[in-house]
Amino acid sequence: MTGTAIVLFLIAIGIVWGGLITSIVFLIRNPEVADLPDVDEVADAARAAQPHPSRDT
Repeated sequence: MTGTAIVLFLIAIGIVWGGLITSIVFLIRNPEVADLPDVDEVADAARAAQPHPSRDT
């Protein structure tokens, strides 16, 4: 392999592993919020307030 190919290979490895490490650090510092309501519960409550749709087929 040429020197240029090796340099580009190392840059690509750095980008991939750097992104992985950055995402892991971000998730450790900012864990998922657990106190948010479930999306299905919100959608079901909104759907229950609407009238039942009728079909003219």
